[in-house]
Amino acid sequence: MQEKDSDAVNNQRKRRKRIGKIKSGIIIIVAAWFLFSLALIVCLFVKLYSLENRQSQLETDFQEFMVQMNETEENPDTEGTDTSEEAQEPFTTKADYEPAVPVASGIDDAENEAQEGDIHKVYLTFDDGPSENTAKILDVLKEHDVKATFFVTGKEDEGYAELYKRIVNEGHTLGMHSYSNKYNTIYQSLDAFAEDLNKLRDYLYELTGTEALYYRFPGGSSNQISDVSMNSLIHYLNQQGIIYYDWNVSSGDAATSAYTADEIVANVTNGIEKYKTSIVLLHDADDKETTVEALEPLLLALEDMGAQILPINEDTSVIQYIKAAAIE
Repeated sequence: MQEKDSDAVNNQRKRRKRIGKIKSGIIIIVAAWFLFSLALIVCLFVKLYSLENRQSQLETDFQEFMVQMNETEENPDTEGTDTSEEAQEPFTTKADYEPAVPVASGIDDAENEAQEGDIHKVYLTFDDGPSENTAKILDVLKEHDVKATFFVTGKEDEGYAELYKRIVNEGHTLGMHSYSNKYNTIYQSLDAFAEDLNKLRDYLYELTGTEALYYRFPGGSSNQISDVSMNSLIHYLNQQGIIYYDWNVSSGDAATSAYTADEIVANVTNGIEKYKTSIVLLHDADDKETTVEALEPLLLALEDMGAQILPINEDTSVIQYIKAAAIE
């Protein structure tokens, strides 16, 4: 009888141990699943944050790529300046700027067509910087004693201030490409455009002591994403004495990894053969390593062609899809 009782007790103990092990296993599985889910959620949030940071650049690349593919020379919307409330004089800059240049008179393809014996004037322009690639590009330009034009965005992180200053100090032209580089911010209204422009204008003046006189619309003046008439934005630039530049030669580097370095060189050299004055669209954002790789062979190719490589200044022929002088 005692043996039976002892066996029953042992069986109960074994049963309790099995149940305990099962419970422990379930707890471990649930805990592991919880930790895995938590880690997955964290990874997703990090990825989402990264995607949000890239969204603006991707929008810009896509819009500029579409402009290049369409090869739009003029905006089909040629109506006069918007006279709605949005078109009235908007945000006023803090700095006491005086219009320093006349309203631009853009040249047409016909009068810019190169003839035999003409010297090709080439203006290399870089959009979307500054970035680490800007420093590399400046190094190459310095090595070849070439000056270019940088249409910059607003970046206040540590290290960028020196790049803005370096652009100016090394004799390049400092242009504006919007502060935020976010289409849905810049183009939501005339006031938003003006506030963004003047924020960048003031920031660059504060950093470099140089007044930026030149502007490039994100996506070009013929972009189709703006919620406000491009004519009204051009009218505002005219009021501010700012000349905007589109481009007539595209390197093709707006779309990430669309072309190899050799193809970028071919795109540019084939383009400039057509014109007396070539405004070349390039980019110096963080993901434009191929542009950096293409720059030195491009400079050598232009040198072989006998081209003059110049920074944009008051003597530069203006390339515009919408002629600013036609906007009242």
